[in-house]
Amino acid sequence: MRCTVVSETIEVEVAYAWEDEQMILKIEAKRPITLQEAIERSRIMEYFPEIDPIKVKTGIFGKAAKKDAELQPGDRVEIYRPLIADPKEARKKRAARRETP
Repeated sequence: MRCTVVSETIEVEVAYAWEDEQMILKIEAKRPITLQEAIERSRIMEYFPEIDPIKVKTGIFGKAAKKDAELQPGDRVEIYRPLIADPKEARKKRAARRETP
């Protein structure tokens, strides 16, 4: 019979970026840890006070994830900035500019 040892602590990263600045913080935490808990424990909001922990969109390695998602060792939590423009509207405007002679 094989016995698998599961570490009680895991290491994850919390990432946030602007055009000219980014920060990736590594944290070590006891299992289980949720995405929201990782953000809070990273204290990233001390560096970027504009982050609203309630409204912010989040993901794990580029895929949207809920704040109660349980993290796995090596996960990278990503905090997404609000969009400046609606992508659909921006595409419509670009298309309209191309059609205008």
